[in-house]
Amino acid sequence: MRAATWTGVNEVSVETVPDPTILNDRDVVLRVTRTTTCGSDLHLLGGYIPAMRVGDVLGHEFMGEVVEVGPGVRDRRVGDRVVVNSFIACGNCWYCRQELYSLCDNGNPNPGITEGLWGQSPGGCFGYSHAMGGFAGSHAEYVRVPYADVGTFLVPEGVGDDRALFASDAVSTGWMGADLAGTKPGDTVAVWGAGGVGQMAARAAMLLGAEQVVVIDRLPERLEQVRRHVGAEVVDYSTTDVMAELRERTGGRGPDVCIEAVGMEAHSTGVQGAYDQLKQQLRLQTDRPSAVREAIMACRKGGSVFVLGVFAGPVDKFPLGAAMNKGLTLRGAQVHGQRYMPRILEHMARGELTTEHLATHVMPLEDAPRGYRMFKDKEDGCVRAVFLPNG
Repeated sequence: MRAATWTGVNEVSVETVPDPTILNDRDVVLRVTRTTTCGSDLHLLGGYIPAMRVGDVLGHEFMGEVVEVGPGVRDRRVGDRVVVNSFIACGNCWYCRQELYSLCDNGNPNPGITEGLWGQSPGGCFGYSHAMGGFAGSHAEYVRVPYADVGTFLVPEGVGDDRALFASDAVSTGWMGADLAGTKPGDTVAVWGAGGVGQMAARAAMLLGAEQVVVIDRLPERLEQVRRHVGAEVVDYSTTDVMAELRERTGGRGPDVCIEAVGMEAHSTGVQGAYDQLKQQLRLQTDRPSAVREAIMACRKGGSVFVLGVFAGPVDKFPLGAAMNKGLTLRGAQVHGQRYMPRILEHMARGELTTEHLATHVMPLEDAPRGYRMFKDKEDGCVRAVFLPNG
């Protein structure tokens, strides 16, 4: 079959690779109908995530049709149209029973790498390096899905593929951030980043009852999407002082909830931005934490900060004193998508949550190198490149 593979730093190539097969009783094989780029894929592309190997199949946000079913699968049948969560979870371990699915004890068969990095290993993730399990990704004609009864979800009739696709990761990640940050009716929520995850965190906050939601970015086409499709307020950080703007909009107090949806390659202006960029390029720090710093500084006293963007290791100039002395609740997580996807699909079916606008560039899988270039460089207003592996 054909698949988009990682062939080196900033290099993607579409190659012929072996077809997937059933390896365990609880597997299914999926014919991939839609798969999309995600901002966290750019960290792989740029060489910031360890344990990538030449030929690894990329992609973790996808949907498709079941074409083969393992003997231990109970709830899926050949022909089912399903959307798949990006993190692989067994459904039976202690973490899964607490609905902390991305922390599954059994989802990552290569725990040693991340145990060395972080003290313990999270679960596995499709197409996200051998540190996260070494699973083949979704930018392919077919993909093996372990623990299919746990990680696949039937798409309701009437929900189109371009809507259902983003339940896989962008919406479920955004929803998790808004929920676990403790968003309540009447809150003011600020979201850093107007990509797919940031937009969906903002929309989730609105559906959870937030009174005011503000999204911060610098790209005009993304800010326009927030206005038009999400209905939130926007701030262009390249033209204004974000801290002052948020204070002004909250009566001097600051947001109740701050959600960072940017990750390790955050951009910022001025000396701080140049400092972080230089240290990362020299590998003196793994990540650029400017958006996290700003979220902590902007949050009201006693408020909540949630880190949705992907980070890999130590960062410099982390404002721990501000977090402690302001009494902030600081949380973060990879996506516990299995916890949220049934509710998300219901909202999609009712028309309360739309995502089609995120698919700004839809193309054949063979164009994946071009799609990744456009996505990385923000060419032609690209918010997400969506690949069609089977036409």
